[in-house]
Amino acid sequence: MKKNKSSLFWWGIVLLLVPGLVHAYLLMPFPGSQDLNAITVSYYLEEIVLPLRIVGALMIIWYLAKYFRKNSKTGKIVKVGVLVICLASYYFTDVMFKAESMFEEPQTVKFANAIENKVPTGFIVIGVVNNGVAKAYPVDYLAYHHKVQDNVGGLPVLVTYCSMCRTGRVYSPVINGARQQFRLVGARHYNAIIEDEGTKTWWYQATGMAAVGKLKGLHLQELPYEQATLESWLDKHPTSLILQPDKHYTSDYTDLKNYDRVQAVDRDSTLKNKDSLMRKSWMLAVIVHGQAKAYDWRRMAKKRLLNDQVSTVPVLLAIEDDSLTYHAFNSRLKGQTLHFKLDTAGNLTDQETASVWDWDGLATAGSLKGSQLTKIQAYQEYWHSWKHFHPNTLFWKE
Repeated sequence: MKKNKSSLFWWGIVLLLVPGLVHAYLLMPFPGSQDLNAITVSYYLEEIVLPLRIVGALMIIWYLAKYFRKNSKTGKIVKVGVLVICLASYYFTDVMFKAESMFEEPQTVKFANAIENKVPTGFIVIGVVNNGVAKAYPVDYLAYHHKVQDNVGGLPVLVTYCSMCRTGRVYSPVINGARQQFRLVGARHYNAIIEDEGTKTWWYQATGMAAVGKLKGLHLQELPYEQATLESWLDKHPTSLILQPDKHYTSDYTDLKNYDRVQAVDRDSTLKNKDSLMRKSWMLAVIVHGQAKAYDWRRMAKKRLLNDQVSTVPVLLAIEDDSLTYHAFNSRLKGQTLHFKLDTAGNLTDQETASVWDWDGLATAGSLKGSQLTKIQAYQEYWHSWKHFHPNTLFWKE
């Protein structure tokens, strides 16, 4: 009988402790956790952790009220010690390693024009344009916050960035006609998971796909954006507003210094061949007519221009001379496929007409002056992330 009474306490401890620990393990990048296909388990664990804790707590309270005093001195010490461990575990799972606590929303969302701006112009930004309004969101800030919910020219936008897979995306936060607020849940397969407030669906940041929940299988509407240095962005959009740093997170931003420009391969002093393909090698990638293709960033940065074809579309990939700002264009214009090069002065020109083009895809001189190339959404992402979410991707490595 005594054994059964003690089991009441220990089963209460199990319910109080284990579900929360498993949930935290699956949603944070602990060794091995992100390689498991466990997003559905994580989702339903989130729903039942609290009820299980309540049941466990009631079992423990009942045991303490009815039987604790009958324990030996050693038994009392052991059980009190275990309860202290439970409290420490709660702090571990619900505070210290909870995504919302580790990566908070900005407390102050403030923008400035180029004159009043305090952000270094060498910083990389995610730039969005709508209805004549341009806004720039520095990656060093986004990489900490993971998302900023805003409006650009009257258009609601959800600007996201995942530091574990090193990629940005911009989505419409409007789902079924209603604007949603999103929270950061954690990560699966090293990619941030966000949840909309209305339906509690979980969405992958890298694809905008609903992975689990009421809207499983749907996609957030992706909005066009560009990744560029702030200097390059302002050259194209001089009236752009720039997201300013939130003073509450200065130390968090400092921890991400040079995140936007130094690859893991460059930090590895033991690696002799810096052109080796690694999990965290940067990719420049596009998706055209459903066909994904990834380009080794280091080799592309050396080449700067590549005339390629993805699916049936001729594609121009270009990296500006800052080695950080990139573009992708459909190089077919009025039925003619153009092939591009850099002339001796460093200008972007096409071989067919020798017209000169700017980095926004606009012909500024020559017989095609005034013509505009169609932009293709391009991404920068870690190789391990891109190939996971696009398993049928083609890979270019000259």
